[in-house]
Amino acid sequence: MYHSSVNFVLNATQARVLGSLIEKEATTPEYYPLSLNALLNASNQKSNRDPVTTLDEDAVRQALHALNQLGLARSAATDGRVAKFEHRANEVFNFHRHELALICVLLLRGLQTPGELRTRTDRLYQFDDLDSVHSALNLLMKREPPLVKVLPRQPGTKESRFAHLLSGDVNASTGVQESTSQTESPDFSTGTEIKSQSSEARISQLEEEVAILRSELADLKQQLALFQKQFQ
Repeated sequence: MYHSSVNFVLNATQARVLGSLIEKEATTPEYYPLSLNALLNASNQKSNRDPVTTLDEDAVRQALHALNQLGLARSAATDGRVAKFEHRANEVFNFHRHELALICVLLLRGLQTPGELRTRTDRLYQFDDLDSVHSALNLLMKREPPLVKVLPRQPGTKESRFAHLLSGDVNASTGVQESTSQTESPDFSTGTEIKSQSSEARISQLEEEVAILRSELADLKQQLALFQKQFQ
């Protein structure tokens, strides 16, 4: 059993920034560590995020400063002139790949069922089946202190939802992080506008297709830029 002192409570912006760094290390390693602008775009991207945000540079910069003080992120040593940043979650928690994938998606998308987590972690780590997802979640729950919590099943649902505990405990009855107000939207710092999305809109087929197309287009642009660099 791994022991780590979690004597911090991440706010919503810090959680989003940390999750974005973890995600991009796995999905676009050729562009990692991330510049401030790249991290801003990653934090505000419309696909694979809930809620979708419009953070500004100051908010992301403040979050990076706080994460640096906590030992969870730092400025990376690179040859370029532009400052770049990387996470240190592995150094702090000694995560296995499957654990890191789950924490990343929970940071970026909030409460989720094991079925949702298996689907949404596919780009980061491929779980063989739901049993392997449950096994990894159990490892995170058995840590000292626990990093993940299971919430009671909601009426009419088949699966329980899971939440990360890096932003404090989660109210079992409401599913709301106890470190944030239960009557207000999570604090994404000054300069942030949270675009409210109903569950119906978020899962609508059209919106999903647009998000997927945008993501694929971004990946193609990155691959093209990398290919062109080989001939420069």
